[in-house]
Amino acid sequence: MTEIIPAILPKDYNEIVEKTALVRDYAKTVQIDVCDNHFVPNFTWPYVGEYGEWQRIVNEEEGLPNWNELDFEIDLMVDEPERVVNDWVQAGAGRIIIHAESKGDIKGAINILDGRVEVGIALGVDTPLSILEQISVDIDKIKLLQFMGIDKIGFQGQRFDNKVIDNIKRAKEKYPRIFISVDGGVSLDNALSLKNAGADHLVVGSAIFEGDDAVNALRALQDIVV
Repeated sequence: MTEIIPAILPKDYNEIVEKTALVRDYAKTVQIDVCDNHFVPNFTWPYVGEYGEWQRIVNEEEGLPNWNELDFEIDLMVDEPERVVNDWVQAGAGRIIIHAESKGDIKGAINILDGRVEVGIALGVDTPLSILEQISVDIDKIKLLQFMGIDKIGFQGQRFDNKVIDNIKRAKEKYPRIFISVDGGVSLDNALSLKNAGADHLVVGSAIFEGDDAVNALRALQDIVV
């Protein structure tokens, strides 16, 4: 079964509280999208809308919302991920995704995470798989490849780019042991095609949370890919 992972692009901490509460009984994992306004031109919590809760979480004084019912996957749309990955481990992330095109020491960030949490690498729509060799990624340390389904990452509600289907197939052939995720533009219209192409995870934001009934939207997607 392909897993549907609800995605939250949080303007503040309360948005995480509210949206995780909606899906905690129906999803296993939630993705939190983290934008630093450098790698992508957008700010999200904890870079904006932060009023002390982030430091309490990093200090392990409290957990991420609904942490006892959900696993958290963190999509780090940031430059210099090596500077922040340890904080997200402390915060309770089970999987951390680093973008291959980001500036900084990607190999160093992966080494910090290795053996502590699952590590994913995200690739843009037009980014070739060969970038993994160019940035000297040790593929044995990578659990997941996340293919972005949209050009303008860091923003939800965009049209899916069908080129991603071929990207999935090529990755499945080259790296059969690695999980494949698709993030961006996933909807009821393309979920089955993405599953059939080989996607193990589908990360979904606006198609779940922008309507009136997040639970029914989530369950409808799950029914398609079961």
